[in-house]
Amino acid sequence: MARILFVEDDVNLGFVVRDTLSTVPFSVTHCTNGADAWVAFQREPFDLCLLDVMLPQTDGFELARQIRSVNLHIPILFLSALADKDSRLNGLRLGADDYLAKPFSIEELILKINVFLRRTQPAQLPENQSDSFRLDRTNLVLYVNAEPQTLTHREADVLAYLLDRPNTLVRRDELLRAIWGNDDYFMGRSLDVFISRLRKRLSDYPALRIENVHGVGFVLRQENR
Repeated sequence: MARILFVEDDVNLGFVVRDTLSTVPFSVTHCTNGADAWVAFQREPFDLCLLDVMLPQTDGFELARQIRSVNLHIPILFLSALADKDSRLNGLRLGADDYLAKPFSIEELILKINVFLRRTQPAQLPENQSDSFRLDRTNLVLYVNAEPQTLTHREADVLAYLLDRPNTLVRRDELLRAIWGNDDYFMGRSLDVFISRLRKRLSDYPALRIENVHGVGFVLRQENR
């Protein structure tokens, strides 16, 4: 169960959000001021932070600074009545991952929480990954025979998509839309470049190889070792 630090001084709104998130279910720690929230963050492990901005004692922006000073990766989402452009930009500059203006949809909030949790929570290694071959998508590192290789975001996204579908034909248009959101000519040429790079990165691990199906797509061939 994902653990969420929720900081909101409005008692009624806090109760509604906390109660709803608990039914998802998430484990929710609710604080009503920034000082208590900072103490809780240092005491307990959390997977995501939901912060109001206008808080007593320590405001949400300062709380975000404190959190980012010790943890660069935990998702931070602001929930605030301050909906102006400057406030949103300030929150994002402080390292927030998203900024929802009040009133917000609780359904949208839950969807956003799940998106960020999927991006950050470690997953079990798939069957086609091992000590000899491992993709750390969060940190953009590919390990081949224990040797680390730093990937670009696009390289990691393309490789992860293929790894999720071993020995399966993945059509070019499907892959382009999944990674780039469209399948125009320019993106198609970019995809070819990334596939070429990935083939080189996999060259020392012959149990996995990317095959081209001319004019159709690609297959990540997996051999049992």
